[in-house]
Amino acid sequence: MTEAEQDEGGFDAKRFISRLTSKPGVYQMLDEAGEVIYVGKAKNLKKRVSSYFLRASGSPRTEAMVERIADISVNVTQTEDQALVLEANLIKQYKPHYNVLFKDDKSFPYIAISGHDYPRISYHRGAKKRGARYFGPYPGAWAAKQTLASLQKLFQLRPCSDSYFANRSRPCLQHQIKRCSAPCVGKISAEDYAADIAKAEQVLRGKSQQLIEQLGGQMEAASQALEFEQAAQLRDQIGNLRRVQAQGQAVSGSRSLDVILAQPLGGVWGVIVGTVRHGRHLGHRSYFPNAPAGIGVGELLAAFVSQHYLRGPASKDDSVPRELLMPELPDEHEWLQGALSSHAGRAVKIKAVVRGDRARVVKMAKDSLDEAVSARVASRKSQHARFAALAELMDLPEPPQRLECFDISHTRGESAVASCVVFDTDGPLKAAYRRFNIKDVTPGDDYAAIRQAVSRRFARLKDGEAPMPDILFIDGGPGQVSQAVEALAELGTDGVVIAGVSKGTGRRPGLEQIVLPGNPQKLRPAADNPGLHLIQQIRDEAHRFAIQGHRGQRGKARGKSALEQIDGLGPKRRAALLKSFGGLQRIERAGVDELMGVEGVSRALAQRIYDRFHG
Repeated sequence: MTEAEQDEGGFDAKRFISRLTSKPGVYQMLDEAGEVIYVGKAKNLKKRVSSYFLRASGSPRTEAMVERIADISVNVTQTEDQALVLEANLIKQYKPHYNVLFKDDKSFPYIAISGHDYPRISYHRGAKKRGARYFGPYPGAWAAKQTLASLQKLFQLRPCSDSYFANRSRPCLQHQIKRCSAPCVGKISAEDYAADIAKAEQVLRGKSQQLIEQLGGQMEAASQALEFEQAAQLRDQIGNLRRVQAQGQAVSGSRSLDVILAQPLGGVWGVIVGTVRHGRHLGHRSYFPNAPAGIGVGELLAAFVSQHYLRGPASKDDSVPRELLMPELPDEHEWLQGALSSHAGRAVKIKAVVRGDRARVVKMAKDSLDEAVSARVASRKSQHARFAALAELMDLPEPPQRLECFDISHTRGESAVASCVVFDTDGPLKAAYRRFNIKDVTPGDDYAAIRQAVSRRFARLKDGEAPMPDILFIDGGPGQVSQAVEALAELGTDGVVIAGVSKGTGRRPGLEQIVLPGNPQKLRPAADNPGLHLIQQIRDEAHRFAIQGHRGQRGKARGKSALEQIDGLGPKRRAALLKSFGGLQRIERAGVDELMGVEGVSRALAQRIYDRFHG
C-alpha cells in the first residue's frame, strides 16, 4: 500500500498526516526531482511522520531535510519487525542522502565442507549449497583463509574442485607438500579420511581441547603398543593443534557473539565488529560509513545493525550471533533485538554491560577502532591533499570530486578490452568500475577503441547510470585524447576536463607528461608532486583492471577456438569437456583414457583431442 499527497502549492504536511494510518511501516521522503532523500521506519506511521512537522527538531540536519520534502511515500507492513527489515533494504536500494550508508555489502565468508564421499574443504561466499556444512561467518576473508590453511596443514583435506578431483591419475603438488592426503588416487581410505574430516569439524566448532585430549590418549596407546612412528605423528599433530588453538583467543562461556563499537574523529565515523564464534575470538573488521553531519552514536549504531545483519533471507540466519555486545546501545535497541531474533529464528540479545573475558574482548575492539579511525583520518587528509594538488597542477578553480580513467589492453589486437575506473575523495569506487569489450574496430587500433569505450560509457552516464566525472583521464597521448574529445562532442557532453597521461621518456614512473586538448605544451609535474601521485594511482589501476579483463577474454577466445578446430567435437561435448576438466589447460594435459571418461567422448574422438594439443 502506498500513500502520497501533493497539491499545487507544494507538500501539504497537515493534510497528509490527517489521512495517514497508525499502522507500522516505512516512509520515504522525496525531493522535487522525485529522488528519495530519506528512508525511515515507524511502529506508528502517523506519530512518527507528524513528529517532523509538528515541532522543531533542534537538529540542523533534520530541519534541512524537512525543507526539501516535496512528497512522502508510505509502505504499510503487517508487523514492526517487517518495517525494520524493509527499511534496511530500501536504504541499500536508494542510498538516500540523509541516511547512514555502509558501502560494504558483501556476503559473509565461511569455511565449507562438502557432502561428498571424500569431502572438499574450501573458502565460501554467497548462497549455501544443499548437503554442505558451513562454519562461520568470519569477520573477513583473511581470517577464514588463515583458518583454512591451518586445517589443511593439520589434516591434509582436499581443496580441489570436483572436476579436478574426478580426473586425477596421480597425486598433485598439494600431496607432495603435505597439504592433501590424495584421496583422488586412493592414498587414504574413506574411513581414515572421514576421521580427518571429523577432527577438522571439531576444531571449527571450538572443541580443539577435547580433540587434543583425544589425540593424547591415542598417542599413549600407540606408544605402549610400540608403534612409535604413529605416536610421533600424533605428537606432531597435537603440537600443531596447540599452535592453531593459540591463534584464536578463547572467550570462556561464549559460543557466538559480536562486539560492535562506533566512534567519530575528524569528520570520519568508524564502526568495528569483533567476532567470537564457538568460544574463539576470530578477529575484527572495520567499516567507515557515509554519515550525514549531526548524527548521534545511537542512530548510527541502529543503522549499522539493521543494514549489516538484516540482509538475505530470514529463517535461521547463522550470520546473526546470539549476543551483540555494545557498550553504547543503539536507538530503539529492544525493537532491533526483537527483529534480529525473528530474522535468526532464535533469541538474540543486545547487551551493554559485560565482565571478565567479554570485557577484555570489548577493550581489544576499542583499541583496534582507535587505530583504524586514526589511520583513516590520516589517509583521508592525504587523499584530500592529493586532490587539491591535482587542482593546482591542472589550473582548476576548485578540487575535483570524481575522476575516471580509461585504458585499453590487447595482445596484438586480439580480445581488446577497455577499462574505466572511478575515484572520489575517499579513493577507488570499485562498484562503479566498468569494462567494455571492443567490437567492430581494426585490431590494434587504440584510437578507435578509446573512442568507442568513451562513447559507450558517457552515453550511459547521460542516461543517469552514474554522476559525470570532473576529470576524464586517458592512458595515452594526443591521438587518444583527441578521440575522447570527439566522442564527448558527438554526445553533446560538456563540463568534463579531459587529460591524457603519457608515460614520457623511457616510460619511467615520475616522468609522466599530462596532455591537454588543444595545448601543444605538455605538463611535466615534478616527481614528488602529490597531484601526479594521484594520476599515477588511477592510471595504474585502470591498467591493472584492463589487463585483468583482457586476459579473461583472451582465455575464453583461445579455449573456444582450439576446441572448435577438432572434427566431431560439437558444442555439447565441448561444454562437457570444459565442465569436467575445469578449463582448457587441464584438457591439454589430459591423456586419452582421461578424456574418454567424459560422457560422449569415444576413443577415436579422445585421440583427436589429444593429438590436437600434442602434435
